[in-house]
Amino acid sequence: MNAADQAQSLELAQAIAAAASLFRVHFPDARANLTPWRDDALTRAFAEQESLDLSFHLPGWSPRSQCRSFLVQLRLDGAPGRSRAERPRLLGVTIRGLTYESERWRLATVGDWQPSGSHLPQAEVAQKLQQFSRELFDLFGGAEQADQNLAA
Repeated sequence: MNAADQAQSLELAQAIAAAASLFRVHFPDARANLTPWRDDALTRAFAEQESLDLSFHLPGWSPRSQCRSFLVQLRLDGAPGRSRAERPRLLGVTIRGLTYESERWRLATVGDWQPSGSHLPQAEVAQKLQQFSRELFDLFGGAEQADQNLAA
């Protein structure tokens, strides 16, 4: 679900802004988009209340990243804003590298945290994405979950 739509508390709005800032530390040219999904009936039918989705667009195609955009999906422990003022705990992160045509690769915080797909980013970019994911776990208080996922 669009991160902007999930920001129903000050705590969560601050966390979303911090997540966008963290990404820009690693990819300064990227432009954040807190509403990557269209607001139409079909998209709403598949909305997942337990996720925060945001995207980042590069100024053009990046040969190092092998994409034009990153879709970042944060899987949360429970839906944000449901009778909880505190920040939800982060269970996992999926980052997808996209072009206009399709998904080129994805990195998930399960298993070895390595990208998989048809056109992989360079190792330096993968390391930045892994570091960004670790920082997200710290931000959302799910660091112990990150350690378990990486050890698996």
